[in-house]
Amino acid sequence: MTEQNNTINSELTKKFNTIGLIGKYADPNVGDALIDLQEYFSANQCDVLLDESTASVFTAHNMEVVNRTQLGQQCDLIIIVGGDGSLLSAARSLVGFGVPLLGINLGHLGFLVDLCAIDVHKELDKIMDGEYTEENRFLIISEIERDGDYFGGGNAFNDVVVHKTDVARMIEIETYIDNKFMHSMHADGLIIATPTGSTAYSLSGGGPILYPSLNVMELVPICPHTMSNRPVVVSGDCEIDVVVSDHFSNNAQVTYDGQINFNLKPGDHVKIMRHPKSITILHPKDYDYFDILRAKLHWGEKLRN
Repeated sequence: MTEQNNTINSELTKKFNTIGLIGKYADPNVGDALIDLQEYFSANQCDVLLDESTASVFTAHNMEVVNRTQLGQQCDLIIIVGGDGSLLSAARSLVGFGVPLLGINLGHLGFLVDLCAIDVHKELDKIMDGEYTEENRFLIISEIERDGDYFGGGNAFNDVVVHKTDVARMIEIETYIDNKFMHSMHADGLIIATPTGSTAYSLSGGGPILYPSLNVMELVPICPHTMSNRPVVVSGDCEIDVVVSDHFSNNAQVTYDGQINFNLKPGDHVKIMRHPKSITILHPKDYDYFDILRAKLHWGEKLRN
């Protein structure tokens, strides 16, 4: 019992010595928040490194600038200032380094960036003292296969979406789970989402909300022609293969987290599986996932005045 308590206390009092800062993409307005964080951590005898993509639009600082790889290699904690989209981007690039991420939102409460910029020093004091909750979440990795060769791909924290482009017609796709044929369908597309992504695009498409710690993925059709095509949840250990039909024209794309996309051709395979590495997100000690759902989805509010 004593040995277990010592282990727990050691984890809780873990010191963050080098802090990385990432600001919202191409937004110079995060400058004041970044300077404030630099001053806070410097006063706590921490080294502070600034992501080079952030430094390219915010130059009024004296922080050491490093690239994303150096950030992952040298930091004990990386703080993302912005919104959920900023954290999605950071998670994709940092998933292999094992460094925890902490999100500070500058606007509305996010599903992932739940630390408010107002009175942020009080929350950071607690985190620096070891008063925080760690949450591990998985990403998915996708590869595009064209004529038997690797064509492209990427990581996704929320979802991989195979969808039509701006042409006002549906696409035809086939879906295989672990090399077993699942279905073919005409639709505007198909969303393959992680539990993290279950509260994003897939929720709008009628998919279920998945608890973040579940090892599952969900497949959610986008406006299917046949209404019997419904969302399906499969094991996170499955390999999903979405094939663009040979009978259809070039009007399909695959998009990762709504931020990166590739054009697809008939016969292309989009293969999706769980990423071998997970990402760790830090939350305040009193973090409650259902509190976030209630706040974001307005559960429990009065329907009438």
